[in-house]
Amino acid sequence: MGEFSLEEAKRTFLELLEAVARHQVKKVLFDGRRLTGDPDTLERFYYGKFAADAVLQFRDRGVSPATQFAYVLKEPVLDPQRFGETVAVNRGMLVKTFDNLDYALGWLGIASANKRGGGDG
Repeated sequence: MGEFSLEEAKRTFLELLEAVARHQVKKVLFDGRRLTGDPDTLERFYYGKFAADAVLQFRDRGVSPATQFAYVLKEPVLDPQRFGETVAVNRGMLVKTFDNLDYALGWLGIASANKRGGGDG
């Protein structure tokens, strides 16, 4: 939540990786739908590079390079061209960005609350 800042995004991602390492999870959902701002192309590049590099650096702490990271964002934080995603993927990170929570959960192989029953189906 709040305004996008590259430094804050990096700090938050490192905290996220600490939790991934501690709990040995293989699927991560980042819900950033309440983030605001309009990162420029250079910020998108630096974040994608930073995230991919950080995942590799955390390998010795138990973070698998096969860990899936799904980001749910809204434009303009979400880049329609997915430049930051492309930068990270090209550096070996398993990441995908979405504008829809259910699509992100589907990519992660997790059923959404809407599809687990208890409703009209």
